[in-house]
Amino acid sequence: MADTVLYELTHGLATITLNRPDAMNALNIDTKVALRDALLQAAGDPAVRAVLLIGTGRAFCVGQDLKEHIELLAADRAGEGEGSTMSTVGLHYNPIVTAIAGMPKPVVAAVNGVAAGAGAGFAFAADYRLVADTASFNTSFAGVALTADSGVSWTLQRLIGHGRAADLLLFPRSISAQDAYDLGIANKVVPAAELAAEAAAVARRLAEGPTAAYAAIKESLAYAAGHGLTEALAKEDELQRRAGASEDHLAAVDAFVKKQRPTFTGR
Repeated sequence: MADTVLYELTHGLATITLNRPDAMNALNIDTKVALRDALLQAAGDPAVRAVLLIGTGRAFCVGQDLKEHIELLAADRAGEGEGSTMSTVGLHYNPIVTAIAGMPKPVVAAVNGVAAGAGAGFAFAADYRLVADTASFNTSFAGVALTADSGVSWTLQRLIGHGRAADLLLFPRSISAQDAYDLGIANKVVPAAELAAEAAAVARRLAEGPTAAYAAIKESLAYAAGHGLTEALAKEDELQRRAGASEDHLAAVDAFVKKQRPTFTGR
């Protein structure tokens, strides 16, 4: 795995770190491939029970590396490239967002600094967003004459509503951590110096929790977002039957009766 993305697995928690601090974790091809592969690795590894996504330096991720993007555009126009530079959406962004939102385990985004464009999209796709008080968000797409990608058209309006999402996409601007919290983008804002420790604690708590139940919660939310009440109720019935048969549920009920704290295995 490229050193632009670091991967560490400890006690069920996979920590995936964007590691291009000098470029504010901008997404060049190597970084996008490494991030995609790291997330797919975490999604498919039964030893992973939660994922923490964070950046190094003063940014979470500023989105597409525009320097590389300009070079690729020029090569395409000169007939020297390998095709449309925008194929990165299908090759990289879509699999990354699908892995974050679709993996059967919770993903925490620790937004340590600027999250713009696709970087904001990756944070929006996570299940829980801890945000440093010095961080900010910016959709930025329209500012470079592009439309939303990295799942933002789907995730952002579900976080803050259609009207506010349209406002942020049509008039991209920097949104402070406090404004992000007030809008419903950030789940919690913490002092920057405490972010890493707080995010690790939250992610570890999830890694020690009922993984199968978390997977069902993610699945039910995603399903209900695109279906009516009747279908959502049927899905809840299906998922609750599955959760009710899990080892973790039986252990939790037994611990409750004994007035003990349950120990979850993720099964």
